[in-house]
Amino acid sequence: MDVLQAILLALVQGITEFLPISSSAHLILPSQLLGWEDQGLAFDVAVHLGSLVAVVFALRAELIRMTAGSLDAFRQRGMNQELKLVLWVGLGTLPVVFAGFLLKDVVETTLRSALVIATSTIVFGLALLYADRKAPRLAPGAAVPPGRDEFQLKLVDVLVIGFAQCLALIPGTSRSGITMTAALLLGLSRTAAARFSFLLAIPAIAGAATLSLYDLIKLGDPVDWGELAIGFLVAAVAAWLCIRFFLALLERTGFLPYVIYRLLLGTLLLVLFL
Repeated sequence: MDVLQAILLALVQGITEFLPISSSAHLILPSQLLGWEDQGLAFDVAVHLGSLVAVVFALRAELIRMTAGSLDAFRQRGMNQELKLVLWVGLGTLPVVFAGFLLKDVVETTLRSALVIATSTIVFGLALLYADRKAPRLAPGAAVPPGRDEFQLKLVDVLVIGFAQCLALIPGTSRSGITMTAALLLGLSRTAAARFSFLLAIPAIAGAATLSLYDLIKLGDPVDWGELAIGFLVAAVAAWLCIRFFLALLERTGFLPYVIYRLLLGTLLLVLFL
């Protein structure tokens, strides 16, 4: 892999990991259109770790609040909203862990086709449009977005979002897109839906990177550390900028631009590969 290829793939990974537009739908294009070979397991680990560092840094204020609040709850032997949110993130992650373990072979073989990716890109894009239309609108001059925030989630909400995240195992769905869709339908504000989706991304990305790292160690293949450093840094910066601007603009723009983009991308995939 040359430097330009590493930069482009890391940019794609960093940006699409958190926007509701599907990373798998984008990663299929360079390989198919440019004839690039698979970037390899080591590069996958590097860009995922870059994305993980980016989301932790972007949400550092909320993560510090959650950590401090949880420690207070332990000291007082009680429950507060910060500890509850930590538990909700853990509970919301469990369904996709079990589903991924059970469906690993199907996801990596049968479902990795251009037709599946294109179809899910379009279908779940329309689902996001429906959810966004149902979301409460920000009133002119209002400082606080309408709708519930992530600290007001209930058990049933977390289970719905957690099981919705399992649909992200279908390539083209978008993990962030489907969790934001479910959160919007449950009455969360746009920014709260995005923040909870990003919180769920932390254990999801960490788990995927850990499993990939384990597989990499078992293989024992030599790695290009310069290539990995480029992938890590580019993915981290791209993902951080993406999260920052996405959250800043979301209440004003809504999800319509991303829906339109998904529909165009899905149509392009159908035209190119079918």
